[in-house]
Amino acid sequence: MIYMDAASTAPARQEVLDLVTPLLTSNFGNPASLHELGQQAKRANDWARTQVAASLDVQSGEIYFTSGGTEADNTAIIGAALARPRGKVVVTSSIEHSAVLEACAYLVQFHGFEHREIPVDRTGLVDLIQAAKLIDEHVAVVSVMAVNNEVGTIQPIAQVSELARAAGAVMHSDAVQAAGWLDLAVIASHVDAMSLSGHKIGALKGSGLLYFSNQYPVVPLLHGGGQQGGMRSGTENPAAAVGIARALQVCAEQRASGVGDGYGKYLIERITKDLDAKGEGLVQLTGHDQQRVGGIVSFVFPRTAGETVLIELERRGVLCSSGSACSAGNTDPSAVLTAMGYEAELAHTAVRLSFTRGIKENELSQVASAVVATVTGLAV
Repeated sequence: MIYMDAASTAPARQEVLDLVTPLLTSNFGNPASLHELGQQAKRANDWARTQVAASLDVQSGEIYFTSGGTEADNTAIIGAALARPRGKVVVTSSIEHSAVLEACAYLVQFHGFEHREIPVDRTGLVDLIQAAKLIDEHVAVVSVMAVNNEVGTIQPIAQVSELARAAGAVMHSDAVQAAGWLDLAVIASHVDAMSLSGHKIGALKGSGLLYFSNQYPVVPLLHGGGQQGGMRSGTENPAAAVGIARALQVCAEQRASGVGDGYGKYLIERITKDLDAKGEGLVQLTGHDQQRVGGIVSFVFPRTAGETVLIELERRGVLCSSGSACSAGNTDPSAVLTAMGYEAELAHTAVRLSFTRGIKENELSQVASAVVATVTGLAV
């Protein structure tokens, strides 16, 4: 089997497991305990926070470890919105992850906020002209993802941030799918808050983090022992923190080396070229053809039906998905693709191939061949 669903979850890196295992076995103390076992755990936790801050080029006191990207998104959006003494409006793109959209829905239902959505074009890019109209002095929080999790389009975060900051709003970005492919320090320099998830980059499931600038107040979602400066109460998890810190280090090393830079382009060119040679109208790339990360490649196949391509690809040894794992089991077409203007029937044929920089070139070639053979065989 060739695993092509890293955007849903990536395998844990050996470098992460080497550091994490002792924290789950011998050095298992509570970081709040004053005895030596607890202090060992505290030192590990402190190391992780320092390393993450260095990776993002922010202050260590602005890093908060969470249970994942969902908690980080909710904390940033709800916490910042409730702490802002200004108009009760939140603005997002129309193709955000459900963790962002549902956090906004909560603010609307229970706190009387208004939620405005910036439309996107056929490639998944936000409309900056519309964004300028929607982001005004009444907006408390703006949240636009750095990279779309289904189609891989890179958003113009710097330009959106300029609009948000000019209006006095807190700028947040869900950068879960950017980690490993983009320079996170650059993204952090343009925003006031940023969410990351550990299991997308080879750390543990149930781990994540939030960068939140100390220039702005935030209302915590969790209350209790006052851990992490009162921002995120609950017994701290050194293993999760160390894991995500180490995974970010390895991601930065791989990105600097350039390994995997051309993998996405190879898949796109190989699959589209080979299918175009087989017949007209067999494949359409989704997302922007240039402004995209290398680890997410998404297609729709107009002459196939539903999720038949996914089923046949698994039979051929390729494991992939149609989009976000958080909507698994939902029979509705992708909300991202419909927001981008795709008809429901076509959106149902979507296939997302996502991978880490560690994938082998011969595996990519096998995947491309499997996709071409599958679509050719299923085309009507």
